[in-house]
Amino acid sequence: MNTLALGPSWLDPDYLLEQFGLIGLLVIVFAESGLLIGFFLPGDSLLFTTGLLVTTGVLDTPLWLVCTLVCLAAIIGDQVGYLFGRKVGPALFKRPDSRLFKQENVEKAHDFFEKYGPKSLVLARFVPIVRTFTPIIAGVSRMNYRSFITFNIIGGVLWGAGVTLLGASLGKVEFVHKNIEAILILIVLISVLPIVVEYLRARSKNKKAAAAGDPSDGTPPSSRGRHAKR
Repeated sequence: MNTLALGPSWLDPDYLLEQFGLIGLLVIVFAESGLLIGFFLPGDSLLFTTGLLVTTGVLDTPLWLVCTLVCLAAIIGDQVGYLFGRKVGPALFKRPDSRLFKQENVEKAHDFFEKYGPKSLVLARFVPIVRTFTPIIAGVSRMNYRSFITFNIIGGVLWGAGVTLLGASLGKVEFVHKNIEAILILIVLISVLPIVVEYLRARSKNKKAAAAGDPSDGTPPSSRGRHAKR
């Protein structure tokens, strides 16, 4: 099966699975779930492609075993991220930017965690970049460990098994085989949609705040009104 590389060729799901197999898949899922360097990896499209390859016989591993191992890798990855966050603490927010680390990614995950609370561990699984940093932020915030474990398991199973099973189910559809490139691109677009929505929402909010305060002279509207009357 030939797929379209979504970015560099070495990040193409088909290439990764062909070169590194199931072990490579598990390492990538683990890294994207809780290691700072894993945020750029193609988690969603990789899981979908895995399910498709299993159901078509390209990957000779039982689907139930693949789903079980993927879920474990995702859950353990988040666990490592949580423990890392607890150890590093607030120092994470002071870490300088580098090629593999951007402070804005931490801030996005922090805002996401603050907005959705513990359930962010489930929702973040389906949002690239955010899913890598959210368990770390949970650790920094010293989230109750029992709650973390509960939502970590729920999120790991829904994402790990859910996306893989979706690929396996659609892998039986001829239309998917003929349009796999478009399907993978659609998956990526859907997965980054929440980030785009949040960005546009924050931008609109900032514009409204700026318009209300009229930063051109730094004077609130109410103050300007009083000055005009005088």
